[in-house]
Amino acid sequence: MKVLVTGGRGLLGSAVIREVQAAGHECVVVQRNTSGVSGVQEYLDDLIAPRFSNDWMKGIGVVIHLAAKVGIVGSGAEFYESNVRATRLLMETAKSHGVQRFIYASSPSVAHTGTPLIAAGASVADPGRVRGAYSQTKAQAELDVLNAHSPDFQTIALRPHLVWGPGDTQLIERVVSRARAGKLFLIDGGYSLIDTTFVTNAASAFAQAITATENAYGLAHMVTNGQPRTVRETLAQITNAAGLPAPTRSVPFRAAIAAGYAAEVLWKNRKDEPPLTSFLVEQLATAHWFDITRTKSLLNWDPVTSLDQGFAELAKWYSSSR
Repeated sequence: MKVLVTGGRGLLGSAVIREVQAAGHECVVVQRNTSGVSGVQEYLDDLIAPRFSNDWMKGIGVVIHLAAKVGIVGSGAEFYESNVRATRLLMETAKSHGVQRFIYASSPSVAHTGTPLIAAGASVADPGRVRGAYSQTKAQAELDVLNAHSPDFQTIALRPHLVWGPGDTQLIERVVSRARAGKLFLIDGGYSLIDTTFVTNAASAFAQAITATENAYGLAHMVTNGQPRTVRETLAQITNAAGLPAPTRSVPFRAAIAAGYAAEVLWKNRKDEPPLTSFLVEQLATAHWFDITRTKSLLNWDPVTSLDQGFAELAKWYSSSR
């Protein structure tokens, strides 16, 4: 199969490319900057205003759409253009070139309204109730993708949760940077259960979706390691892997959420991410773990790298980086 991957430059994107290649598929990559992954046919283009789409979409059978605007920095219009409009344009281009399958990288945040999620399945995306421009636009894009499903253009949404691994500049490096600065803390003791996903497990789910049965399509699927652990334990394992002590200081939820809202206001006109946000506080203080039974069955997929194995790989990476 000839597979197009958008957004192949980051931690997940590069891992997806490698999994697609390992499965024997030809891989074409498109994004604004080079991916750095060898053995791919690469195009530098803008999905909002593509110039070479006839070239990079030629002969493609499956699209894996990972590219998105993330975080909280930027206007609502910027998030809409990158996450909704770009997805719609990509689907239109894919359909016009006879693409058979469209695999969309969504997020659990598309259905997270702030209440605890305990052994939750993939409930319907809700752009009207979720928090923040990122979650709202990802939710709308997921609805668009699944509503486009048909026998001739099969669509699927995968929702990987808190993807991490060696070299991660998002979750892992932010935690480690704050720990090194003495600014990492727990919220209400850090006893909420959460799911995370080791990067190769997330990537293999996307690769498995390429050849999944038709029953898997037209649906959203949760993707995690299936090993919920407390925030306290998760942060301890990350910091210990980096050779740092685990956080022990705890802050009450009300104080933390107030600080998160305050930071969002203070950072409103800045280009960098604030050190704390209300959404992050909710994530650290609210249980959110998921049932991946359907995902495993319909994708014929298993998260083969355990969390303990992943943290061992992370510790090895930090050790070799010193």
